[in-house]
Amino acid sequence: MAQEIERKFLVKGPFKEQAFSHSRISQGYISSERGRTVRVRIRDEKGYITIKGPSLNGGLSRYEFETEISKEDAQNLMQLCGNVFIDKTRWLVKSGNHTFEVDEFHGENEGLIMAEVELAYEDEPYETPDFIGEEVTGDRRYYNSQLLRLPFKYWPENR
Repeated sequence: MAQEIERKFLVKGPFKEQAFSHSRISQGYISSERGRTVRVRIRDEKGYITIKGPSLNGGLSRYEFETEISKEDAQNLMQLCGNVFIDKTRWLVKSGNHTFEVDEFHGENEGLIMAEVELAYEDEPYETPDFIGEEVTGDRRYYNSQLLRLPFKYWPENR
């Protein structure tokens, strides 16, 4: 069983100059019920399908199965997702032995920038880059599937 362990943070400062790579991501959800999601993603020229289980330990870990599929299959599966997608640019920033994935959201989630770091075990130490702000691990508002339901620009504090 593949267990995903990650911590999520808001980004508080410049990060792009520290990135060694970036890519554009479009993703939709075939299913996004509490406790399980089925996601389709197109990242540059590749497609992926991902199944995630319920969050455990305050959102720190959960089951994840992901496999690469053809871009054509991903485009076809995206049609099952309705007309609502997450659009973001993912920037990769090395920090110590880890790589932080910084997601800069577009469209209705414009203005939201989050970073996450995947860990081998829950209390694994990591070096925190200077652009990392408040931790939002486990805050469901920041789950991509939730950002489809209530995009960042509609949050009361952003009005």
